[in-house]
Amino acid sequence: MASKPVILSIAGYDPSSGAGITADVKTAAALGCFAVTCPTALTVQTTQGVLRIEPVRPEVVRATLLHLAEDVKITAVRIGMLGTGDVANVVADFLESSAERNNNMHNNVVLDPVIRSSSGADLVDREGLAVIRERLLPLCDVVTPNLAEAAELAGASPDAAEDSDWEATLPRVRDLAARLHEMGCRALVITGGDQRSANDYLSVCQDGRTEEHVFPGTRLESNSTHGTGCAFATALACGLARGRRLPEAVKDAKEYVRKAIAASYSLGKGTGPMNHLFGLDVENG
Repeated sequence: MASKPVILSIAGYDPSSGAGITADVKTAAALGCFAVTCPTALTVQTTQGVLRIEPVRPEVVRATLLHLAEDVKITAVRIGMLGTGDVANVVADFLESSAERNNNMHNNVVLDPVIRSSSGADLVDREGLAVIRERLLPLCDVVTPNLAEAAELAGASPDAAEDSDWEATLPRVRDLAARLHEMGCRALVITGGDQRSANDYLSVCQDGRTEEHVFPGTRLESNSTHGTGCAFATALACGLARGRRLPEAVKDAKEYVRKAIAASYSLGKGTGPMNHLFGLDVENG
C-alpha cells in the first residue's frame, strides 16, 4: 500500500479535542493523510472555554520539529496556536531551515493565525504576535485568518458588525488582504464562517499581480463550531499535500468543514466540536 501524505500540525493541545493537534489528527485521518504533531502549549480547556495555558519550552518544540523532520517525509504543515514569542521564533527558524533544504513541505505551509479563543483567552503573547507579523507571514504559503484576525494582523481598526452583508464586507476584506500582502503574505484566505454571508475570500499575490476568488457559503446555525478554523486550515494543508491547486484545496476544505458541522452531535455544556470523522460514523451496537 502506498504511504499517505504526512501533515505536520504545530499547535496547542486541547483536551476536549475540538481544536488543536488532536482535532488536526482527526481531520488528516478523515482526508486520507497521516498527522504528526508538535504541541506548542498545553491548555486546560473544555467546550465552555480556555481556563489555563501552559506553554511548552522552546527547546522541546525545537527538538520535536527537528527529529520529526529527520524521521518522516513531511508534505504539508499546519501552524496554529503558538503561545509565546520564543516558540514562534523556533517555528520560524524551522521553516527557514526547511526552505533552505527545499524539502517536500515547500509550498504547503498553512498558517492559521490563532490570536485568541472564541471564549476570549489570549492564545499568543505580544511578542508572538510580532513574530507572526514580521517572520511567519512571509515564510508561509497561505494564511487563513478570519476577519477579526486579519484586522489585528494588519494593525487595522476592529471589524464592523458580523451581520453586514457581503457587498458591505467585501471592500473591507480587500483592504485587509492588500495590507497583509504588503507585509509579505503571498496568499491568504479570509474565512467568513463568523460573518452573515459565510463567504471565504482567497487572495493570491504573485509577480506583482493579485488574483482573487470568492467561495460562497451558507451560515449554519449550530452549537458545534469549536475548532472550525483549525479544521479548515488542516483540511487545506491536506489538499495541498495531495497535489490540489490552491483554489481547489480551499473549496474542498470549506466543504469538509460544512459537512462536519452539519453532521455534528451534542457534546459538553458549551460550544461543542464538529464531527471530523463524519464519513466513518458507525451505529452503537
